[in-house]
Amino acid sequence: MYQQTLKVAGILVFCLGICAFGFMSFTNNADTEAKNYLESEFTQLQKLLAELDIIAATYQESQTDVTTLQAAVSKARLQYKKVEFYLEFHYPEYIKSHINGAPLLHLEVEGTQTNILPAEGLQILDEQVFADHVFEERNAIAGLARQLQSNYTMLYKRLINRSNTDYGEIESLRLELVRIFSMGVTGFDTPGSLNGLSEASASLESMQQYFQLLYTEERSKTQFKKAIGLFEGSQQYLKNNTDFETFDRLTFLTEYIDPLYKILGTFQSKHETDVLGYTSSWNVESESIFGANFLNPYAFTNLKKEEDSKALWELGKQLFYDPTISGNQQISCATCHDPAKGFTDGLPKSMSNVQGKTVLRNSPTLLNAVYSDRYFYDLRAFTLEQQAEHVIFNTEEFNTAYAAILQKLQNNASYQKQFQKLFGKPSVNRNNFSKALASYVLSLQSFNSPFDRFVRGETSALSASAKRGFNLFTGKANCATCHFAPTFSGLVPPLYSENESEILGVLADNQAIPHRLDTDSGRLSNNINTEEAWIYEKSFKTSTVRNIELTAPYFHNGAYATLEEVIDFYDQGGGGGMGLVVKNQTLGEDPLNLTDTEKQDLIAFMKSLTDNSVAEKSVLN
Repeated sequence: MYQQTLKVAGILVFCLGICAFGFMSFTNNADTEAKNYLESEFTQLQKLLAELDIIAATYQESQTDVTTLQAAVSKARLQYKKVEFYLEFHYPEYIKSHINGAPLLHLEVEGTQTNILPAEGLQILDEQVFADHVFEERNAIAGLARQLQSNYTMLYKRLINRSNTDYGEIESLRLELVRIFSMGVTGFDTPGSLNGLSEASASLESMQQYFQLLYTEERSKTQFKKAIGLFEGSQQYLKNNTDFETFDRLTFLTEYIDPLYKILGTFQSKHETDVLGYTSSWNVESESIFGANFLNPYAFTNLKKEEDSKALWELGKQLFYDPTISGNQQISCATCHDPAKGFTDGLPKSMSNVQGKTVLRNSPTLLNAVYSDRYFYDLRAFTLEQQAEHVIFNTEEFNTAYAAILQKLQNNASYQKQFQKLFGKPSVNRNNFSKALASYVLSLQSFNSPFDRFVRGETSALSASAKRGFNLFTGKANCATCHFAPTFSGLVPPLYSENESEILGVLADNQAIPHRLDTDSGRLSNNINTEEAWIYEKSFKTSTVRNIELTAPYFHNGAYATLEEVIDFYDQGGGGGMGLVVKNQTLGEDPLNLTDTEKQDLIAFMKSLTDNSVAEKSVLN
């Protein structure tokens, strides 16, 4: 789920949003026309939300039928999609919390007080008005519509009074393409109606109009014509293919979304390439959503790009494979993260430093592990460096301390020489040790799988089964609503700056009858005071499915030995779908009704995400 923590700073960002994003004066008619276009669309959204408020109130009193209510929600959502690219770019926290956030309970932290808040906005309305029990929720629906109208009115007053044009126009359009593909056509944004395809078309139509108004003087140029052709082609493709389950998302990606993402990048102003500052890991200079450089790994670590080097990587590599730095001098990082096994250990739960005893959970892959704002299954670590500290101090793992490690390194002439060469004197310290280890783990990137190369147009070699599997993954099977492209993890697009955790109802023993829930409390017990809330009981980080072919067994407890078992678990609706009582299960409990062929296609796609090419150079010589 979205982990929403609205702090005072976040509210100030909203309140000052107009000033923060208004540096450039209107200097020509194109700017003025673009501004007027947006204001017209903002006003239309205000009108439709006011109408929705009235209709929801009459539905509450049984004076309006459900079809009228559903139509009002759909119209409002379509209109919101026309301005989403702008609103999400300039007011991300406010939109996420009050206008179109995920339909899940979330936390708000105020000082030392943590409150559990219900979802509000368009997504929860979509879920509720298209539910079978819609009439039972009529009071809640009326309240949500009223709150939404009020929330948007507050924003609307600022939108129509803005006096300057905004920078980042192209960046906002490119991010909307990512959002359309990763959250729109997958159904994430429309959990009840599944109107994601028509909403994607509305977004693209408005984006095209805005783009044309901004770049009127470019109309005769080749890149402009190509961009317009892709805008129009994408809309036509959506109009010609309207069935959610059979929609070919792979073709939509490779022929329209990714090429348009690349072409729009050529319109970016060089002075705007750092528009988002530290709010996002998205690399504005990337040319493909599935490019190896789509995300910036240094956004997730204390290590700066200019500090990194081959020498630092080599030092980190040596430390990674060195068992002498552990307390008993028998365990290294590679003990639980074997390159040959996708940097896992192949065990249900990793072995501890006590013979015959395991640690609490399964060892996750380190491939692409850097692309995360939280680490471990329970999200207890906030940086890559902090993740290493938990292993170092854990009595069942390294069972040591930095002082002991640093003493060993200082007593080792080879290490001392390497540290001194890199950092000068004094050099063997905690900070430099962390930098070296982070450099190595950061390098374990994996975005050159057969699927990646196919999407980027570097190869045509992708099986029909894998193609069908991708469309299932991003469609009927609902996998991509939690495993977001392109990381296929819980790192939330399009800013990729926060991780989701989910409650699935994982079984303690996949083979045991009767079924029994695993007892691990997950995120609830991560020792972060502000997250000690029942909504996080048995909630675990959504890990990547990249390289999943190499990383069996699966889930936090390693209770599922094969991908077939994993898919069967999801197909049945998780623990709740199996009839178990799972508090606040965030996975839908309804069965997916996948056929055997569809299950095999899903596996074929996931195997096409295998890329362990870093393993060879990562093994210590």
